[in-house]
Amino acid sequence: MQHPHLPLEPFPTAFPTGPTASPFPPLEPHGQFQGHGPFSDWNAGADAHDLPTRENRLIAIGRFAFPPAPPLDDEGMAARDRRWTSRVVVFVTAFMLIFNAASIQNWSRQQAPGWVTATVQQLSDVWATQIGLLGADQPREGVREAYEDARDARFPGQDDTPPP
Repeated sequence: MQHPHLPLEPFPTAFPTGPTASPFPPLEPHGQFQGHGPFSDWNAGADAHDLPTRENRLIAIGRFAFPPAPPLDDEGMAARDRRWTSRVVVFVTAFMLIFNAASIQNWSRQQAPGWVTATVQQLSDVWATQIGLLGADQPREGVREAYEDARDARFPGQDDTPPP
């Protein structure tokens, strides 16, 4: 608030004007300035949780219609953990089927010959071909090429034959 005897300025302050006046408050930590109170507006006794808040009416109705469930017991926690684990396993399996189809081919070629391995090998060949048409094998190929380039890299003056 501007004093009545001080002229209005573009940025009014409560500080007096004059040759020795400063736009900054004095350095005394708990001093008073012209009876206007402390320099800080900090109120140590204030608590933000005491302020009234307006709640949305739909939220209030929702809390009334659907009260929060009681906390889970040990059996409920175990069931929730099993659901989470099964979802993670399904997601990782789908991710690996899409982005790492070549591993199924390699695994099926390393198994002993038989009806099951021959079927898995044929299915994996078709699956890898279809995934290759979509371009989902490109990240795996990029990582593989980067690994091979790093493995085959040589320092200046080193012989050009990579170790076996």
